[in-house]
Amino acid sequence: MKSWHRLKYKNLTILLISIIFAIVLSRFETFHAFLLNLGGLGYVGAFIAGMLFVSTFTVTTGAVILLVLAEKLSPVEIGIIAGLGAVIGDFIIFKFVKDGLVEEVEEVYEKIDHNNHLLKILHTKYFSWMFPVFGAIIIMSPLPDEIGVSLMGIGKIKTYQFLILSFVLNAAGIFLVISASKFLKP
Repeated sequence: MKSWHRLKYKNLTILLISIIFAIVLSRFETFHAFLLNLGGLGYVGAFIAGMLFVSTFTVTTGAVILLVLAEKLSPVEIGIIAGLGAVIGDFIIFKFVKDGLVEEVEEVYEKIDHNNHLLKILHTKYFSWMFPVFGAIIIMSPLPDEIGVSLMGIGKIKTYQFLILSFVLNAAGIFLVISASKFLKP
């Protein structure tokens, strides 16, 4: 445990381990079957599907669960409940980015670009307002939220603002995806 405290890039290490874990876990068919059975759990399944809907590795599984639930529940209910689950998933990513990942990535970047050309451009007044805007667009879209949440985490958004914005955007995005699926069915 002492070696963990001395580790220089803890957050990058956690990120790498979680990516490897997700790839390994995705190879097990039993795990896929378990996730797909969450569709039969109603609102609890919608909440868990919302949490899954925000990650690159689980977005398709989350979407399938939500579409299964759309056959039984109203799109508004699914949007609200899954939106709450998505806020939890986004908040985990947000805290991870805010609590040190950005500093670690900047430190590694400084070793590559000694003059910090990219950082100087990104910290101008023109880019500072764009991070939260692009982040919000990505969060509301069916795309995985990691990039959008990271952009908002890099910006100077407060935690309570992020939580409110994340809920509204995710609930609206999930509602739109579910509603569109009802119109596109053959």
